[in-house]
Amino acid sequence: MIFSTYKFILGFLPIVFAAYWILTKAKFFTLAKLVLVVASLYFYMQGSAEFFPYFCISIFGNYVVGNSLCALKGDDKKIAIQKKVILLLGILGNIALLGYYKYDNFILRNINSIFGTDFQMRNTPLPIGISFFTFQLIAFLADSYKDTSKEYTILNYLLFITFFPQLIVGPIVHHSEIVPQFESEEKKKFNAENIKCGIILFVAGCAKKLILADPLTQSAQTFFDALTSEYVPGFLESWFYSIEYTISYYFDLSGYADMAIGLGLMFNIILPENFNSPYKARNFQDYWRRWHITLSRFLGDYVFKSVFRKESKIRNYYVATLITFLVSGFWHGAGWRFVLWGILNGIFVCAASFMKRKNLSLPAPLAYTLTALGVVALRALFVLNSLRSGFSIFIGMTNLKNFFSQNFFQQIMEFGNKKLLFAAILICWLAPTSKLVTEKIKTKKISAVAAGTLFAVCILLMNNTVSDFLYFQF
Repeated sequence: MIFSTYKFILGFLPIVFAAYWILTKAKFFTLAKLVLVVASLYFYMQGSAEFFPYFCISIFGNYVVGNSLCALKGDDKKIAIQKKVILLLGILGNIALLGYYKYDNFILRNINSIFGTDFQMRNTPLPIGISFFTFQLIAFLADSYKDTSKEYTILNYLLFITFFPQLIVGPIVHHSEIVPQFESEEKKKFNAENIKCGIILFVAGCAKKLILADPLTQSAQTFFDALTSEYVPGFLESWFYSIEYTISYYFDLSGYADMAIGLGLMFNIILPENFNSPYKARNFQDYWRRWHITLSRFLGDYVFKSVFRKESKIRNYYVATLITFLVSGFWHGAGWRFVLWGILNGIFVCAASFMKRKNLSLPAPLAYTLTALGVVALRALFVLNSLRSGFSIFIGMTNLKNFFSQNFFQQIMEFGNKKLLFAAILICWLAPTSKLVTEKIKTKKISAVAAGTLFAVCILLMNNTVSDFLYFQF
């Protein structure tokens, strides 16, 4: 079920919202939580019905493993070994489930290529959100092992994993920031201000998706789908459509994040911020502090810190960073282009860190320009069908001879969506974040008028073929 559809906005959300707050107001707190869990499970089942039984087995199985780890106390060597074995089995179980559904064909293709075998590709649909909730479950197990979590009630645990606003595409939440909110007496109080902010954020995210992301994505996707290893596009079209896809990608994912955070506020739950104007970054280190913040936080806490050793020559900052981004690339998709994307991002982050440590810096205009071009070029890897076809887009990007032989202004005028793309770029560069806008206008009467107008436009743009969010494929 997609947030930006009639079914969700006019059906699912009003029913769940009303039921939750009526029961909470009547002090049936446990029943209110149960309604939210059941609604969230129904929400997930609408998108991945075939996988739903395995989803339930996974979350209940991880609950048993996590509580088993929490129950093992003491410094006894036998207990330490037991905890390590249980943790290892729990993590391997999560990775095996993820691998079976996400990486099966990738593994089979590479086996066929290396050994000359002829294994048939499987046609298994990727369960939505599997990469996201797998990370949350692994974090829960790791913290249970380190005794930094506690034995939660089954209802609060289920809300941590299944809470529908963040279940599919994040933000990737940590149990320590979500479960205490569902346990808090203060959060059981109806908060009109939070609900108002939530509605404004939801509408803003919906507008990002429907007005900006969808038309830009459709245009760019058409171009990239037509790419082959034999066809080398021109310099201008290579950069135009790559920029278009990069901008649409941001508005698609940040639009979902805004809607998710807004929905959380409607239930008086604060979800973590996921974007902080990433295209204003001066370098790649800055970019990854602003882009998909909760993913960076998870990778930093559970991958980087596991590898990095301050006094080690081998497990130093640069090695730990490269391994972290290698994991990030592989997490994003089952293909060598995603691995390459991760490695290149890691190299650029290491370069930015090296320059900072050596007190080196580029002039601001050059630094911002190079970072933006790097982000665009690497983002193109996401939409390509293969690395082989990818070479043609990168050849086109660097074909200056082709650039000088083209009529610059004539070709620019032939591109579709150029006005929309220009407006979207201005929003990326000049506009404050959705969170800041919401905080600034929530007390003003005009906010209701603006939100209502924007919502009306979104409703008119909705139809039965609303595009999936781009991160559904991960």
